[in-house]
Amino acid sequence: MNQPPDQNAPQDPNAINIELSEQIAEGEYANLAMIAHSSGEFVIDFIRLMPGLPKAKVKARIVITPEHAKRLLAALADNVDRFEQTFGQIKTQPDMPNFPMNFGGTMGEA
Repeated sequence: MNQPPDQNAPQDPNAINIELSEQIAEGEYANLAMIAHSSGEFVIDFIRLMPGLPKAKVKARIVITPEHAKRLLAALADNVDRFEQTFGQIKTQPDMPNFPMNFGGTMGEA
């Protein structure tokens, strides 16, 4: 039998209470990410590109600070390393497409 948490118990002052709505928890499938940046922010567009369809749709746009972009890069690298230790090396395609899109800043691709 699960006991409800004791509301009087000391709480970790560094704990973050995160709410995940049902809609967001479902997630969005994206198979392309376009990244642009300015001096103060990184913009990551997660895109669903479907074969045979002339238009790709941006499913989510995330805007983060350069500091958080660097933290995200480190977190992704760590998670990819752990994934590969468990499941084997992730194979990538050698020829990544070069999309002629510019969001007004320096362009990157993922």
